[in-house]
Amino acid sequence: MTVTGIDHTGIIAAVSQALAQNQVNITNVSQTLMDEYFTMIMQLEFDENQIGLAQVQVAMAPVEEAERLVIKVQAEELFNAMHKL
Repeated sequence: MTVTGIDHTGIIAAVSQALAQNQVNITNVSQTLMDEYFTMIMQLEFDENQIGLAQVQVAMAPVEEAERLVIKVQAEELFNAMHKL
């Protein structure tokens, strides 16, 4: 999952709380600030029999709107293929 937006207090808290409420575990996280821009990449783990990839994206929509972020959830294989040179 990637999270981008203008930096402000509470981004990580809002994102991690929404994930936890949906039984999604964060297994790895990297975040950085570039001037006023916040960027975070999270590796997630969840039971696809309980919640699917599309459902995780839908669950993040309220956070995206409330925190003024862009949140993209995608399969790790797709992410790796897109970022391979």
